[in-house]
Amino acid sequence: MFQLINKTAVVTGGGSGIGKAVAVLFAKAGARVVVADFNKEAALQTIEAIKAAGGNAEGIFLDVSNQEEVTAAFEQLPAIDILVNSAGISHIGKADTTAEADFDRVYNVNVKGVYNTLHAAIPRMKAQGAGVIINMASIASSVGLPDRFAYSMSKGAVLAMTLSVAKDYISDGIRCNCVSPARVHTPFVDGFLAKTYPGREQEMFDKLSKTQPIGRMAKPEEIAALILYLCSDEASFITGCDYPIDGGFIKLNN
Repeated sequence: MFQLINKTAVVTGGGSGIGKAVAVLFAKAGARVVVADFNKEAALQTIEAIKAAGGNAEGIFLDVSNQEEVTAAFEQLPAIDILVNSAGISHIGKADTTAEADFDRVYNVNVKGVYNTLHAAIPRMKAQGAGVIINMASIASSVGLPDRFAYSMSKGAVLAMTLSVAKDYISDGIRCNCVSPARVHTPFVDGFLAKTYPGREQEMFDKLSKTQPIGRMAKPEEIAALILYLCSDEASFITGCDYPIDGGFIKLNN
């Protein structure tokens, strides 16, 4: 079960965090993994880890917000059976404290970046009569989070794009779903805490962990396991769905 043998999977943001966990797990499941990332060094580290474990991986190094780069890179691939849109950035601020430049930056990566990969991958999937797309949404798509105006905007758009794509291409054999994690312990979290709360990292890590009713943050590998299922043949009846993976955050945080 949950095998991806003979499948080519493109994972954006595959150099770190959830994207890296997805890339590594997909390779273990037999996929040919294409690690797509702006950070070439990080992408190469993921590729090395996959190859060291006996997997099959290569890299494409691009800025997902640049449509020309995305289109050119995707055209070089012999097939695209699976697309996982994991590349993304965050921002802290409310509507009146978010600068236009920061809003545009979040939009360009988190919204336009997803559009660009969809625009490049879907024609390939239509031509082969099959494909699976997973977009990285967030609990911010469904509930209000404090000081996350631009980020929430972008993830709400990801959820809407997911539903639109699922509807438009169901007759082409393309399935499209999204996952909505709560807080996940990634290098981004560690960097954020070190920058924002120097000397108080552990205190704030514990505080943020406890915002999930389950009492901790998720591990990237736990998010990757759900994504593997949704991309496998065992999930062939699932499309147009959002999957919260949030330690009870949405339903139990009353």
